[in-house]
This record gives sequence, structure tokens and C-alpha cells, in this order.
Amino acid sequence: MTKLSVNINKIATLRNSRGHNTPDVIKAALNIERFGAQGITVHPRPDERHIRYNDVITLKPLLTTEFNIEGNPKEKKFVDLVLETKPAQVTLVPDIQGQLTSDHGWDTIKEKKYLKEIIAVFKSAGIRTSIFVDADVNIVSHAADTGTDRIELYTESYAKHFSANKENAIKPFIEAAQKANEVGLGINAGHDLSLENLAYFKQNIPGLLEVSIGHALISDALYFGLENTVQLYLRQLK
Repeated sequence: MTKLSVNINKIATLRNSRGHNTPDVIKAALNIERFGAQGITVHPRPDERHIRYNDVITLKPLLTTEFNIEGNPKEKKFVDLVLETKPAQVTLVPDIQGQLTSDHGWDTIKEKKYLKEIIAVFKSAGIRTSIFVDADVNIVSHAADTGTDRIELYTESYAKHFSANKENAIKPFIEAAQKANEVGLGINAGHDLSLENLAYFKQNIPGLLEVSIGHALISDALYFGLENTVQLYLRQLK
């Protein structure tokens, strides 16, 4: 079964909007685990506009499922945080300063030397690595040379075109996944996956190990409740 890792950034965004501790991000993460999710994802950014670095430190000893920390390793503070907390997985994302949300993957050809070096740092600390990539066979092929354990397929284009033509939307992701399997990389996926498009993605991507879902899941929880929403997403992955 593909694991569901819930990104809790949006819960932190709501908390930060009032400057207090409501909603309680830590309590929400523990509840999400209790409701059946197999992982918790956070993406701390330098401005701490949602998840704060201290949230990450507080969460680590409390979580019982896989902890996935996403971020840009070119930020020294991020690297130090990951090495201090030692999550199950670090997902490297090439965000620029002040970026609203992740919107592109790594160029594993131009950035190969850098990725090799930083991935070696995390792997020497016993942390599984994943790198955020577009659904491009050539990019995936070169990702294997970086030493990463997994790739995370950036699924925004799939979600954007799903309603118009789901067969065309999924095609490059199937090809990228096949290449990942061929070169021995584990496959994660995330960005704009939702109740509408998740099951079809899962059914068509060979070897899909994990999806990281935040915005859509937390938004659905406003209507369906958090526990019920986690269960709805888990059902899409069966």
C-alpha cells in the first residue's frame, strides 16, 4: 500500500495568522497519526510563515510514524535543522527565497555535483533522501547518479490537466516512474493531489511508495472533519 504522509503546513499557517497556539500544530499532527496516516510532512521556510523550526524540533520525539522534512538544502539553517532532528526522510526542494509554494523540480544534470555532495551529508547521518523532480525521463535518469534513495514526482501538471484528459495528464508520470524503477529509485509524489485525482494516480504509477498531501487534505477537512478526511484519502490509496 502507498503510504500517506500529511503535510501540516496549512495548519501552521492558520495558527500563525493569530499569533497564538490555535490550532495546536503538535496536537493536530499527533491526531493525524492516530487517524491512520503513515507519515507527517513539514516544509519549513526561512521566513517561518507556516511551520517554524521549533515546531520541527518539538515534533520529532513525539511522532511514531515517518517524519519527512522538506526544504531547500542551500539554506544552511535547513541543513542544520535536519541533521539535528534526523527525520526518517529529507526531501530536497529547489525553492527560491520567498517562494509561495514549490513550483519546479531539480535540474539533476546541471545540479548533479551539488546534489551528490549534499545528499552524501544526509545519508552519512542515516537519513533517507528524496529529491523533488519534474516528470521527465531524462531528469529521473540523471537523478540516479546523485546517490538519492528516492525521487518525489512534482504532480502539479497532472492535477491541472486531470479533468480535461486524465490519460494524457498521467502519461509523463508513468514514463518517469518506469524509468525510476529501471534505475533503482524509490518513488514518492506530491503537489495538488486530491480526492478527485489521487486514486487514478495511484492505480497507474508503478512502485509508488508515498504521497505527501497538504493543501487539498487540510481544505477538505474543513468540510468533512480531519479524521474522516484522512480516512477518505487512505481509501483512495487502497
